Amino acid sequence: MTQRTAFTLTVSPKIPERLHRLEELANNLWYSWDRATRALFSRLDPHLWEIVGHSPKAFLRRVNESDLLKASKDLTFLSHYNSVLSAYDSYHSEPSRYQPIKDLNPRDQVAYFCFEFGFHESLPVYSGGLGILAGDHCKAASDLNLPFVAVGLLYRQGYFTQTIDEQGNQQSHYYDSDFEDLPIKPVLNDDGSEIRTSIQLPGRTVIIKIWRAQIGHVNLYLLDTDLPENSENDRLVTHQLYGGNKTMRIEQEIVLGIGGVAALDTMGIKPTIWHSNEGHAAFMMLARALKLVRQGLDFASAMEAVAACTIFTTHTAVPAGHDHFPEDMMHHYFRDIYSELKLSPEEFMTLGHTPQCNDFNMTALAIRMSRMQNGVSRIHRDVSANICSYMWPQIEPEENPIGYVTNGVHVPTFLAQEWIDLFDRQLGPQWRTTQHDPEFWAKIHDIPDHIFWSIRQSLKSQMFHGIRTRLTEQNIRNHGSEAHLDRLLKFADPLKPNILTLGFARRFATYKRATLLLRDLDRLRKLLLNPERPVVLIFAGKAHPADQPGQELIRRIYHIANMPEFRGHILLVEGYDLRLARRLVSGVDIWLNNPIYPLEASGTSGMKAGINGTLNLSILDGWWGEGHDGKNGWGIKPVSENMEASLRDAEEGRSLYEILQDQVIPLYYDHGKSGYSVEWVNMAKHSMASLLPQYSTRRMVGEYIQKYYTLASQQGAGYSQDNFAIAKNVSAWKARINTAWNGVSSRRLDIPCEHLEFGHTLHFKVAVKLNGLQPTDVIVELLLARQHKKIRLNEFQHFKLEYTGTIGSQEHQFELKHQPELCGKQQYYLRVYPYHPLLTHPLEMGKMIWL
Repeated sequence: MTQRTAFTLTVSPKIPERLHRLEELANNLWYSWDRATRALFSRLDPHLWEIVGHSPKAFLRRVNESDLLKASKDLTFLSHYNSVLSAYDSYHSEPSRYQPIKDLNPRDQVAYFCFEFGFHESLPVYSGGLGILAGDHCKAASDLNLPFVAVGLLYRQGYFTQTIDEQGNQQSHYYDSDFEDLPIKPVLNDDGSEIRTSIQLPGRTVIIKIWRAQIGHVNLYLLDTDLPENSENDRLVTHQLYGGNKTMRIEQEIVLGIGGVAALDTMGIKPTIWHSNEGHAAFMMLARALKLVRQGLDFASAMEAVAACTIFTTHTAVPAGHDHFPEDMMHHYFRDIYSELKLSPEEFMTLGHTPQCNDFNMTALAIRMSRMQNGVSRIHRDVSANICSYMWPQIEPEENPIGYVTNGVHVPTFLAQEWIDLFDRQLGPQWRTTQHDPEFWAKIHDIPDHIFWSIRQSLKSQMFHGIRTRLTEQNIRNHGSEAHLDRLLKFADPLKPNILTLGFARRFATYKRATLLLRDLDRLRKLLLNPERPVVLIFAGKAHPADQPGQELIRRIYHIANMPEFRGHILLVEGYDLRLARRLVSGVDIWLNNPIYPLEASGTSGMKAGINGTLNLSILDGWWGEGHDGKNGWGIKPVSENMEASLRDAEEGRSLYEILQDQVIPLYYDHGKSGYSVEWVNMAKHSMASLLPQYSTRRMVGEYIQKYYTLASQQGAGYSQDNFAIAKNVSAWKARINTAWNGVSSRRLDIPCEHLEFGHTLHFKVAVKLNGLQPTDVIVELLLARQHKKIRLNEFQHFKLEYTGTIGSQEHQFELKHQPELCGKQQYYLRVYPYHPLLTHPLEMGKMIWL
């Protein structure tokens, strides 16, 4: 063969002046939730729009000049263009829309760090739930016009693209992104040069380029080490999301945390509130403490100043899910830093210490260097409080400082356009600004049943159309026959959508139990194959390339789906991504979720389904444990956590079969004269009305503002004023407490009374040996509540005993006169714990003595 050289040439179209703002629209991820903007680009060339994967920036680099010139003279297109610009300009000119923001100081700004961000398929720097949640958080912050910046990494390779071969094996394909196709721009100096920052890794300096993605009002800064100035290994640090080994992971987390702080400094951005979404970014806290130490503060005071304005959110429900690094690796990377912090190696390692392991744990670091911590659902709060109880060893988990903010979803992104149009007609445009008002959303019940049902069927038809396209491509690639494809697609018919359709789409991790419904194939046949009441079961999702058990789940589903009797009734769709997710959550009738309780931290796919009128059928774990009201879907009560795994799966699988057989299938097919089930429609309406106001990111971010951002603003300002006087005071006080506490003891001076007539008064007296501490350094407290079997500490009333003098030379007396308000058997406790009026959480020291 003749040798030849391939040369490349890129020809960029010139955008007509009349359409010059198309480039602005393409560079603001506002389009990720504004469908009219995406439709505008698609209108120019629908085929090219599909080829570029719905990426406006990539589209504008490839669209024909002739199509742009034609559009600039097309009155219909120009009308659409002007309408989009009007909405875009109106959105960006609106003031803050949410009352709690007024509680923030005008100088406040939130810095939100996360390892991944998922906004839209056109910016592939996400893998799954954590990234989508982070993206939705940014979108809601933009909707509220919150002073907010985000920091992440710019991966050349995002998460892999999935195909499934003819044996059911997952194939992972990685593709490098062309940054010119992404909705990002380099951050520039005033002279037009690109802004760079740098960090130190052992023996070298790593240069970081800063890119900006705009999400409505919000800026996301993405850090990139793939630069000619760096070594080949350092260029790879930001190459692949969740790629590489421990060395790669720690270097990515150093770039995110330490490099992220350096980047904000370089750009002159001075956040007052810092939010670490998961422990990946916890080195951000060390970097900020180092800055204060360089200004002359001791490390203990610097840590208090940093922690006072820092929020840490954990999304992990198992101890093994928290990042940790070996001690020798930490010394290798942080020897210079802890030396500059004036910490010994042992003191530094203590920051990441846990009783379970000698490794340096990133969650432990994040908790020690923050004063506000939260899980992402009510159940997950309790799970996290137990996992992290070692941080507050003398505090019961139910009382320790970990709180919760249940996750939400960005409604404009995941609510189908058909519902948006219907709400505009039926509820009025005010629905967009009243997402958190349950009374308003009760109006959904006023929507005529036949209109509601027709939209549900239309969305299912669209979903079937998209699934058919993907399964056809998969069949052709795997050399399947047309006859096989016809049987596969028999029930996924866009023209006949009135078939009960169940969806299970998420990461194929073993704890999510994708195959729970496939445990008993005889029962499954009875459920799916009834010719009068057929059922279609759709699976989609990826397993991590290193997760062999997760990939085995995919193979099992594939093989069962290809059994002759199940063919067409069970569909396994490859290439799970945001586009497919949007179709599935709005198109299926039932959204399945079968996690092992309590391992589902929150889960948001069920929320996305619920706001679209899809009914949830799930284990009562994560968000569904609080979202299920008995009428908006079905809940499976988890069995005892102590039950053996196979028995647990059998029991909960039986419940799943019974609910489907006895309730779901009969209700769906209870067709009246109108051709649909009125009771099903009523339940779907109630699902939307109950979940839409409660599980939106507008509510979620509002809670972060009320619970954490406002407090972080106040504490951060207080701890830093007067040259960090409060930070110094609190750190010195904590040092005194830590030194003295082992010698603190207490005893009761009064004689306990077991019986009392109503109206009489109890007189409590407690003597406390303070070991050099002052009476003002502690709280002596009575906890009192009516007794019952499952009483929790948060149900008790709290009464403070007052200091009344000394007893001898070493003890201090505290007293309380109390008249019980309730009759019957009551339970009470007496306890002593450290107290300082300027603590962020009263129990943050983790120390307590019970009498």
